Amino acid sequence: MSLYTLHYDVPGDDFTRAGEASGDVKAQLKKLGFDPGTVRNVVIALYEAEINMVIHAGGGVIDVEVEPDSITMVLTDHGPGIPDIELAMTEGYSTAPDNVRSLGFGAGMGLPNIKKYTDEMVIDSTVGVGTVMKLRVNIKE
Repeated sequence: MSLYTLHYDVPGDDFTRAGEASGDVKAQLKKLGFDPGTVRNVVIALYEAEINMVIHAGGGVIDVEVEPDSITMVLTDHGPGIPDIELAMTEGYSTAPDNVRSLGFGAGMGLPNIKKYTDEMVIDSTVGVGTVMKLRVNIKE
């Protein structure tokens, strides 16, 4: 049973708006009284995933579901898909173009950081169709 749900449209290729969804989720979770550790983990994972949507997929949508024992985030895009998820999970591996790297992004730590800060990370990606990433962070006691 959801206590709270949030929905965000993430515009693609707009770095001035990148991070808006994760920033709003942070504010909402703080307002709801979640402990700082849970908020930190959710926001780090969500920001990394949101930035990846902007860099690689031309944007997408994020749905966040706050439940009594966890926070689940589902990110859906219609980008090019991830041809080799295992390779993409390798620290330092990046397909970000040079113009994105010049902005300070694209170091190849996005997916590894998402995994580090979540309790569950499932990536379903089809080349030419897009990617759905489901993330879950358990609520700290």
